Amino acid sequence: MFWKKNKEPKVEIFRHEAPTIKRKKEAIKYIKEFYKYKSNVNGAGGLDRYLNDYEGWLKYLEESRNRIPNEEKVPSETYFLVRINDNKIIGMVNIRTCLNEKLRNGAGHIGYGIRPTERQKGYNKINLYLALKRCNELGIEEVLMDCDKKNPASAKTMLALGGVMIKERENKEDNIIEQVFTIDVKKSLADNAEKYEKLLKEWILGTLQKIQKFWILGTLQKIQKFCQQRRFILAI
Repeated sequence: MFWKKNKEPKVEIFRHEAPTIKRKKEAIKYIKEFYKYKSNVNGAGGLDRYLNDYEGWLKYLEESRNRIPNEEKVPSETYFLVRINDNKIIGMVNIRTCLNEKLRNGAGHIGYGIRPTERQKGYNKINLYLALKRCNELGIEEVLMDCDKKNPASAKTMLALGGVMIKERENKEDNIIEQVFTIDVKKSLADNAEKYEKLLKEWILGTLQKIQKFWILGTLQKIQKFCQQRRFILAI
């Protein structure tokens, strides 16, 4: 729940959306924003390598989704985090549907990111929650993730969703210290459903459908009662 200056509540609604050609201009603009702010690109599924060949990137994503896992590469899925209110790409996430030895000692299951101009608003927690929902659908019971020790915002995101830091390790290739986390997927979803489900498109639509159903039933019951009082017959 976010608030405008006039103190009226504004609910922002989000969804994960599989990349398509219709998002080409927006997706390229999204990556260029990282360059503008000199920020690292994370969770983009390699989009930053395909700015001049977006259609090739879509083909690459399809190949990645259907890839047979080996010790070099594993299947993965990439999604845009879209804010429904203004139909804007807020972030991205890349989910590796299984791990090889390299990834168990490296990036883990999930990479994510939020565009620089939309940070410090809690959006990456929503991004991760949606990713965990997808992991649950894929049968992944425990997620492995990591982050640079100098990136406390990412660590806080994982901790907020039930992450447990299991170790720190040196990444000599990037010359950084990494913090490694695990997240119990089902427990995280159960513990955080009340907080995040209300921010998802599916929850909003489901609630509206329930309201509509109850309103229709209530109206029909009133009509039926009216007819019974006047000895009319109403077939429902």
